[in-house]
Amino acid sequence: MANVTTRGGDSGYTGLLGPERVPKYDARIEALGSIDEATSSVGLARATVVDETTRAILLTQQRTLYRLMAEVAMTPEAAGKIAIVPIGVGDLEQLERVADDLKGQVDIGSHFVIPGETLTGATLDVARTVVRRAERQVARLVHDGVISNGDTLRYLNRLSDLLFILARFAERGQSRGVA
Repeated sequence: MANVTTRGGDSGYTGLLGPERVPKYDARIEALGSIDEATSSVGLARATVVDETTRAILLTQQRTLYRLMAEVAMTPEAAGKIAIVPIGVGDLEQLERVADDLKGQVDIGSHFVIPGETLTGATLDVARTVVRRAERQVARLVHDGVISNGDTLRYLNRLSDLLFILARFAERGQSRGVA
């Protein structure tokens, strides 16, 4: 039977990737929780998407978010011992390419959007807002020097943009005139 619990967090502390244990309210754990929630929100959106290309884009981003979680959870002592590909320029370029391609296929407009035109669009908008929260929390970690890779912050920023574009892509041609 699979072991679901470690029984190591019952006192309000949890482990990072490395020997360090921190309180469950630590800023790093808060960020990890939001990134985990973002991954699940993207998964919920992916479950509603019919278009296979969009599903593949979302799955790729879920996998990248897992890498990001590992990077945020890694202590300096573990950095050289655990093989994780850090978020980098290639991840940012890939996001920007996909976003640019989609923007060429859908009119984004220049007005505020009220989420909810379609179920898929709404789930993508919820995922976007969760990613934005994770971005704010990772920004604190970057600014405080807890995380040294600024590309983690840039990645979350670009991902939220992509999710906005994907929501508009999913809703194209389905406006009911909500203002």
